[in-house]
Amino acid sequence: MSNQFDRKKMVPRFKVIAFVMVFIGLVIQFRVLYIGIVEKSFWEKVAARLKKDSVDIPPIRGNILSTDGRLMASSLPEYKLYMDFKAGGEKKDSIWKLKEDSICEGLHHIFPTKTAAEFKHDLEEGHKKMSQNWPIWGRRVSYSTYSQVKKLPVFKMSQNSGGFHVEQFNSRQRPFGTLAQRTVGDMFGAKDTARFGLELSYDSILRGKPGKKNRQKIMNKYQDITIIDPDNGADIVTTIDVNIQDLAERALIDELKEINGNVGVAIVMEVKTGDVKAIVNMSKCENGEYAELKNDAVSDLLEPGSVFKTASIMVALDDGVVDTTYRVDTGCGIWDMYGAKMRDHNWHRGGYGEISLPRTLEVSSNIGVSRIIDKFYAKNPEKFVEGLDRIGIRTDLQLPIVGAAAPRIRMPEKNKHGQYTNWSKTALPWMSIGYETQVPPISTLTFYNAIANGGKMVRPKFVKQVVKDGQVIKTYPTEVIKQSICKEKTLHEIQTILEHVVSQGLGKRAGSKSFKVAGKTGTAQISKGAGGYKTGSVNYLLSFAGYFPADAPRYSCIVCIQKSGLPASGGTMSGAVFHNIAEGIMAQNVKLDVQDARDTSSVLVPDVKNGNIVAADYVLSHLGINTNKSWNGDYLSGNPIWGKARKGETSVSLAKVSDYGNRTVPDVMGMGARDAVFLLESRGVKVRLQGRGRVVEQSLPVGHVINRGETCSLKLEI
Repeated sequence: MSNQFDRKKMVPRFKVIAFVMVFIGLVIQFRVLYIGIVEKSFWEKVAARLKKDSVDIPPIRGNILSTDGRLMASSLPEYKLYMDFKAGGEKKDSIWKLKEDSICEGLHHIFPTKTAAEFKHDLEEGHKKMSQNWPIWGRRVSYSTYSQVKKLPVFKMSQNSGGFHVEQFNSRQRPFGTLAQRTVGDMFGAKDTARFGLELSYDSILRGKPGKKNRQKIMNKYQDITIIDPDNGADIVTTIDVNIQDLAERALIDELKEINGNVGVAIVMEVKTGDVKAIVNMSKCENGEYAELKNDAVSDLLEPGSVFKTASIMVALDDGVVDTTYRVDTGCGIWDMYGAKMRDHNWHRGGYGEISLPRTLEVSSNIGVSRIIDKFYAKNPEKFVEGLDRIGIRTDLQLPIVGAAAPRIRMPEKNKHGQYTNWSKTALPWMSIGYETQVPPISTLTFYNAIANGGKMVRPKFVKQVVKDGQVIKTYPTEVIKQSICKEKTLHEIQTILEHVVSQGLGKRAGSKSFKVAGKTGTAQISKGAGGYKTGSVNYLLSFAGYFPADAPRYSCIVCIQKSGLPASGGTMSGAVFHNIAEGIMAQNVKLDVQDARDTSSVLVPDVKNGNIVAADYVLSHLGINTNKSWNGDYLSGNPIWGKARKGETSVSLAKVSDYGNRTVPDVMGMGARDAVFLLESRGVKVRLQGRGRVVEQSLPVGHVINRGETCSLKLEI
């Protein structure tokens, strides 16, 4: 056998193999080029169906909290419910046919406005079409409702087995309804865009940052693969005290209804810190009710009227041109000022005659204040306006509220010939009593707050902290605008005069028998159209600005009311609101031990009305009274749970009841007025009350479908 390599036989074989491999390589290259060029668009479409890159994952918007941590605005999940009739195959279909009637009965119990027969007809239509995304209910539902639906037969199976699935949305909810609405703000729900208020001013903090994910089809199922987790928004803790806010709102609305006012503003500020504890803006609507339509407290540029006189007298005292012994002649109540008539409010009764400087503020004499300022500043009005700068009334507060306005108090200007270009002889007298100036209520209150704070002017504060994951990441400290707005002697003199305004002047209605109050009244005419004051058609701006307790100030407050026609009195009308707010706040600070009220004959288990059983449980537990309950909830979360209370010998039983859906009338029998009104008005129903105590009769039946503009009359009895 020969070992020699047979070249003639082997070389042709290698050539054949080489040619085959080259041919296969060419085919592969051709196919690659064909796919990459000719079939490129087709395969890109296929890839797009299998995978979607860089899909945004929306973050959860941060909460807005009250000063004590209660929710004022929160993003809560809402769901749209769907059914996939193709999922689960024959096994699901057999269960569906067996349980269809009980499913429809269950849906009717959860959504009572739609009958079981209607649900059955609707679902059978979806089953006939074998829809993969058939809506079970036409509107979004809360998590609690979604959880109830999820417990029904078939729906409690997995999505692939039963076909029940949901689409989740984040809905901005306000547990306290319209309370401080213009300040807290609101959202364009569909666009997730802030509209106004703190929602807009702190949008970058609340919004957070979206994450990223890829959506890929694996084994015929889509799976989301997260690349970057979303950075959820932080919470902001406001300075708003819900109890004070509610108190101020009710006091203001009651007075507006009493006097048929058009617009009302009330602001309460903590003296030392500048924390805004309450801010109310009420405007009269076409239906006669009052609602927050605009943040007038920070944006209204109106002539402040007589509350401005305090600033004028402070400038004169601080400049040393007068002292508290100075006397001024106010005549018979009408005084000629450069051809224009200046009048005091009592001109038809003969005026005040000659009075002291403090008395000009006590009785709010237009003539007295304007004659003092005109006598010492007429030749140099710039000095007077510089004095207003010095005491801080012209300061732009630069508030973190969109739409906030700065005061407009003009400075006299001269041309090259030394003639005033924006000034007249009557400008100074009228400016000194609050006309020819425009000052928003928040700026006026900041000035009076400085008087209460020993002369230190602090910037009004609406947010005190930013919190994320339970950790404080930013704190907003108190900002001092001016260490001292005037000399110490001037401050003490003004403080004394403001106390006398309430104790022996026109501000008596704002006072209290329990503590001292200091402040100043204001009644100003404001133009009602292009014709101005000459037409005689004017509205009135009624004000009271002050602080309490006067001997150890804790809170400052301003109340402004716009109304048409007489009678119109800042001391009487705005002073009444101030009085109710002040007494209500001071009463909240009275602490009593429940043990002091107990004796051998005491009833230790109180009567509890139906209504917000979360709040009832909170109070009862703090009184040491046992509550039997079958639900979970936290009062500090601000989400009410509506139910009934039943008193036992040693405990109170609290049971949750159905809320019948957002478009139907709930059962408010046995509730107090506050809970009943809130529950009905939150669904768009107007409420008319008769009597007091518990609700014993409601005109609209339980489960009634609400029509727009409907009114429900409630009869209450003790």
